[in-house]
Amino acid sequence: MTRTLERHRPPVGESASPAGRSRADARLAAGIRHLPAYVILLVGSIISLIPFLWMVIASTHETSALFGTPLPILPGGELLANLARLQEETNFARVMANSLGLAIVYTAFSSAISVMAGYGLAKFRFRGRGIVLALILITMMIPMQVLLVPLFQIMASLGWIDTYQAVILPFLANAFGIFLMRQSFLDFPDSLIESARIDGASELRTFYRIVLPVARPQIAALIIYTFMTQWNAFIWPLLMLNTEDNYTVPVALNTMIGLSRVDYSGLMLGSLIATLPLLILFVIFQRQFIAGLLGGAVKG
Repeated sequence: MTRTLERHRPPVGESASPAGRSRADARLAAGIRHLPAYVILLVGSIISLIPFLWMVIASTHETSALFGTPLPILPGGELLANLARLQEETNFARVMANSLGLAIVYTAFSSAISVMAGYGLAKFRFRGRGIVLALILITMMIPMQVLLVPLFQIMASLGWIDTYQAVILPFLANAFGIFLMRQSFLDFPDSLIESARIDGASELRTFYRIVLPVARPQIAALIIYTFMTQWNAFIWPLLMLNTEDNYTVPVALNTMIGLSRVDYSGLMLGSLIATLPLLILFVIFQRQFIAGLLGGAVKG
């Protein structure tokens, strides 16, 4: 009896082989079908990385070598010398600390304002709500250059020239951030908020314990955007900050561009170091950032 069963038992994996081959063939066909898209994405990724790779290479050579023939394609040995010169000319360590402190403070307060204003515009019914939203959106259409002179006069009248509050306060209420959070909160179910109110929860408790945890991906996207906005700000800090010890990174790097000489190696090295906080921030909030960007793409 045992021999009969063994004789009629199919070899291990025989019954699964057709299905396995079918799935493998389907994956192969899908891979071949998407091959052009993969090639385009690979080529695009390589092209987008070339400027960053050139910045890395240029920061390790002397400026004269960057204009020689042939162009250097491998890192050189001048990294430490360029770093020492960058620190000597711009006090770069102090400048990085200035930019980091300004960006953190601005991001914290501006994000808080955007989140609360967006929640109020999305979930509270009051007369003139549409007008308020329209006025906020209109401010996004006003060019920055139009605001420079009146804002400078206001800061001068307050005695805030060459101070950090003059850099931070005028732009704390970010119209884009408010609109982003308002659109995010529109999808939040009103029934949950009403249930919390019926249970006796205050508005602040409802907001912090129920609404905010759900909006974490959108808030992460807002934090990254706000941090980048302040970190890369140039025109307004250039007008407000007169003391070299108060400079931010973009303003300090601008001082390395002279009328007759430009330290390209130092500029490349400073720009390379300045990208590190942004990369670290994106790595920390990467998952939430991507979820925040895709959150509005799926409804229901």
